[in-house]
Amino acid sequence: MNTPIERKTLTAAQRRVLLATPAGWIACGLGSGLAPVAQGTFGSLAAILPWLLLRELPLPFYLLAIVLGFALGVWACERAGRALGVDDHRALVWDEFVGQWIALLPALLAPWWAVLAGFALFRLFDVWKPWPIRVFDRRLHGGLGVMVDDVAAGFCAAILLWFLLRAL
Repeated sequence: MNTPIERKTLTAAQRRVLLATPAGWIACGLGSGLAPVAQGTFGSLAAILPWLLLRELPLPFYLLAIVLGFALGVWACERAGRALGVDDHRALVWDEFVGQWIALLPALLAPWWAVLAGFALFRLFDVWKPWPIRVFDRRLHGGLGVMVDDVAAGFCAAILLWFLLRAL
């Protein structure tokens, strides 16, 4: 299913295939992954909208939402990837949703600027992919592979954000 060269944008036929199923809608971040450029950034920005609701939950329910979102993402990204014929297309951004929610854990009880910092740190780790994120990105495939590297990027961003908030 891996392709050496992958299109950055979806063709009209690929969009139709992706949007024909609930898994496709979920995997493309309810449409945010259909942006013509910077799909991951648009997915991460879109993830902040449901986060505004999730942050009101008690912490155990917030964490449960992350776990359920991860499981849903593995399923949806696996199905959508198969439908597109690739392991991980840029339009599949549900992983950004879950990774962003993890990155924003320290921002739950922090000033508003912590959300901006969490967003920026998550994007940094997601794009840069330092070790061990890069290892997950290269070795895992399918729905699990789509999700795990962004979860790792979210944890790295959350840890750095937590230290930043403690230092200030």
